[in-house]
Amino acid sequence: MDFARDATPIRPGDVATLENANEILGGKSGKGLLERIAPFMGPAFIACVAYIDPGNFATNIQGGAQFGYLLIWVILASNLMAMLVQSLSAKLGIATGLNLAEMCREQFPRPIVYAMWVLMEIMAMATDLAEFLGAALGFNLLFHIPLFLAGILTAITTFIILGLEKRGFRPLEAVITAFVGVIAGCYVIETFLDQPAWGEIAANAFVPQFAGTESILLATGILGATVMPHVIFLHSALTQGRIVTRDSAQLKRLYRYELIDVIVAMGLAGLVNAAMLIMAASTFFRAGLLDIGTIEEAYRTLTPLLGGAASIVFAISLLASGLSSSTVGTMAGQVIMQGFLHRKIPISLRRGITMIPALVVIYLGLDPTRTLVLSQVVLSFALPFAIIPLVLFTRRRDLMGGLVNHRITTLLAAIVAAAIVGLNIYLIYQTFTGG
Repeated sequence: MDFARDATPIRPGDVATLENANEILGGKSGKGLLERIAPFMGPAFIACVAYIDPGNFATNIQGGAQFGYLLIWVILASNLMAMLVQSLSAKLGIATGLNLAEMCREQFPRPIVYAMWVLMEIMAMATDLAEFLGAALGFNLLFHIPLFLAGILTAITTFIILGLEKRGFRPLEAVITAFVGVIAGCYVIETFLDQPAWGEIAANAFVPQFAGTESILLATGILGATVMPHVIFLHSALTQGRIVTRDSAQLKRLYRYELIDVIVAMGLAGLVNAAMLIMAASTFFRAGLLDIGTIEEAYRTLTPLLGGAASIVFAISLLASGLSSSTVGTMAGQVIMQGFLHRKIPISLRRGITMIPALVVIYLGLDPTRTLVLSQVVLSFALPFAIIPLVLFTRRRDLMGGLVNHRITTLLAAIVAAAIVGLNIYLIYQTFTGG
């Protein structure tokens, strides 16, 4: 059996990974479990960065500071949804050799395709706004440089990271995974410092509840920041040509390995999200500081509450999150344009265009954190337009072959889509009726 990347040359950084995958899927490898898993790990870690981006910092900190542990159940539910959705996205790319945007172009009428492209471009801009602002805030808080200059530094650093794509998928996966490790490590330290009330956390993790319109707004923002529409498109692109096989048995084996990637990466992202909210609840809510509404306030307030190390660790995690997720957001935007329109622009040009809204927000002096929260709500409203086509395609045997969804999987995915739509409708109703 031959492995190839469709219409993409194999780069030196990828050769060893593809050779190992060849042996393992062909049943020729006598390696241990971790060595067998390693070649297939990576795509979900790139996708999971979007689940711990600066938008998550904004929504989780506000949610924890204002409502304590009340919304921890939203993070748990959102993470389970993310695992399901990202597994379907990975499966679509593996089974069909097409990403979600390309499949929409093939299956839907042109007016719908163009409308979806416009909507997803708006969504991509909202995504990039959050990620770019977060990285700029990280530079600003850590090195005390003006926010606008921090934004320029963010752009330059992102260009450098994106340049790794020229060396193959493996070097970029390694760098993004390292960023994820930095973020996770920072929140292990934060959790140790803030000494949370584990009993209250357990009590709120499994009991869905709200406390007024603002809590619904934040819950919708948490959902939008956790189940991210742009990486639903990106994940299918990451798996469509990474490791290719036409053998049905090996396709199923490949998908099982990718499931491990999804569970580990999304599980880690879920723990980090929970740690963000727990940190805010255990420090700000516990101290009666319910009006901690911005990332900058959280940074400044952590020092007197937990010591100087806590605020520095917080800033480092925010910077790592912003840089990595900004890179991933640019990649997703490229996939969306190329898939829907069959058009491609230089990724450096796209990076330059998508950073303009963030620089405008910084220049006008708008509240970065509130802008982050509202951008996540926009993402939540865009989610059904990514999830519904994904469910429709992965349930079709003519497209998916042996990797077609089980009926229970399709039912669960449909429930997820319905829950997202329902929550958004409820938010609109509560907001405009003053409920």
